[in-house]
Amino acid sequence: MANTHALFSEALLLLGGAVLAAPIFKRLGLGTILGYLAAGLVIGPILNYIRDGEEILGVAELGIVFLLFLIGLELQPSRLWQMRREIFGLGSLQVVATGITLAALALLLGVEGWQAALIIGFGLALSSTAFALQILDEKGETNTRYGQRSFSLLLFQDLAIVPLLALIPLLAKQAPEDTTTAFQDFLVAIAAILSMLAIGRYVLNPLFQIIARTGAREAMIAAALFVVLGSATLLQYAGLSMAMGAFLAGVLLSESSYRHELEADIEPFRGILLALFFMAVGLSLDIDVVFRNYQIILIAVPALMLVKAIVIYLICRLGHSPHNDAVRVALLLLQGGEFGFVLFTAASAAGIFSSAVASLLVVIVTVSMALTPIASLLSRYLMTEDAREEIEEDFEGAGSDVLMIGFSRFGQIASQILLASGRDVTVIDYSADRIRQAASFGFRIYFGDGTRKEVLRTAGIERAKIVAVCTHKADITDKIVDLVQSEYPNARVFVRSYDRIHTLSLRARGVDFEVRETLESGLLFGRKALEELGMSDEEALAITNDIRRRDEARLALQAAEGLAAGRDMLHSRPVRPVRPEPLIKPRHTEQVEEDEDEGGIGALAAGQPTAD
Repeated sequence: MANTHALFSEALLLLGGAVLAAPIFKRLGLGTILGYLAAGLVIGPILNYIRDGEEILGVAELGIVFLLFLIGLELQPSRLWQMRREIFGLGSLQVVATGITLAALALLLGVEGWQAALIIGFGLALSSTAFALQILDEKGETNTRYGQRSFSLLLFQDLAIVPLLALIPLLAKQAPEDTTTAFQDFLVAIAAILSMLAIGRYVLNPLFQIIARTGAREAMIAAALFVVLGSATLLQYAGLSMAMGAFLAGVLLSESSYRHELEADIEPFRGILLALFFMAVGLSLDIDVVFRNYQIILIAVPALMLVKAIVIYLICRLGHSPHNDAVRVALLLLQGGEFGFVLFTAASAAGIFSSAVASLLVVIVTVSMALTPIASLLSRYLMTEDAREEIEEDFEGAGSDVLMIGFSRFGQIASQILLASGRDVTVIDYSADRIRQAASFGFRIYFGDGTRKEVLRTAGIERAKIVAVCTHKADITDKIVDLVQSEYPNARVFVRSYDRIHTLSLRARGVDFEVRETLESGLLFGRKALEELGMSDEEALAITNDIRRRDEARLALQAAEGLAAGRDMLHSRPVRPVRPEPLIKPRHTEQVEEDEDEGGIGALAAGQPTAD
């Protein structure tokens, strides 16, 4: 009971620290990561409320595992191929050049062992993806030329953490009790990777398809967690890192139709565990080391930022970036990054250097991150010409012009128009069977629940010009419309309406465009019937247009005066003598519902306003 009470108290302290520190640091423009570090520092080394920071750090490293899984999900092979020159050309050159330069500098400053210098150099070569993207987003410059180049460099840095983590066991001294040779360890690692590739190719997609058919949302979440932790554990047993296993699992699922749903399910776990990780880094900091080495910190931080800025500037110029763009990129990415914490912590645990050195490095990275907003503001003073930045609306892999939610009959037809014009359309649907059927015809749609904000966000709603809601149930459509309008008020919403009442409801919500699913098809059907009965094409078209105008005028009246308004605008059958008819057994309820769904005439003839 005492241990349970202590665990509960520690969890309460950490959550309270996160709740207080994250908003404050976010408000100050320093980012939530520094807030979590500061909270851990206050709770642990300063106030000594929690003393087992190393144990918490071991659990919190799962946040890095989930983060790398999500990074893998974003890296579809097709997208990597499109951006290959920016990512693998300039990105690899930046990491290698900066890493070697900083490693040489570390050796000159007295770091013992080339292994330690190598990890320090390459760890400091990685910039903060969270900080850089936050600054770009706040300035609205994500889609500028320099924003795209910064994104490419950051993307390769995120990829580079995987081989760097895999390098640590090779640089660490082999344990005496390890009876296997390095070649045997290599074969085991290759076998584990090949096993993961086979499982991802033949097992994972069918597994998610089966779970999706059941509609059990908690089972889908459990399956997502199982895949991440299972792949991480498999590669850990093979002598590689858990992070590398999760990353490979993400890449294997990056082309899956269930990618957006998986990302939305994992995101909350990733967020809370990453927060715990950065707080645990703060808990494990050695304050005495900081005070003893404050002179080194005062020298190392500006040296790190200056070296990175110069190398990144030269590489951008080598990649034909204008001077202004190169300056912006250099001053945006000159800090250390959150992956440095991961690398230094893992290296310290492997014995490559001491925990005191790891604490010193974490402080250097933290201070450089805190100075990033100031350094970014300095870029305007280093520009030599007042050139207007060219902004591109979209860049490769950033998302689609249209986000379509629902891919039943209506959505399939509408998507053909969009695709025929060359527009890119991202389609999400919650039916596993529909996804499978669409794939058999060459369509690529994603599994996802459109009523969830995180699914819409991961599907690219923030970059979409139009959100097309094509779901066939009115209540689901209303939930999606309300969610989009509340969370993304600038999105243009086009909606498939179920019936007349639904049309009035959507118009009251202020959607940009709505159309009843059976209106135009019913008008066309009636027009063709008139032509077959001998009426000229011009007359039939005129009647059709008149009905369309009457319908629109009636909708306007009903919106103002209620559903009973505008009945005089309806055409009814000529009055004829009523002939007695035998009683007929009522049709099955399902048949009636089907007729109503297809726009049956029963309600209209009775004067009800719900039919089309």
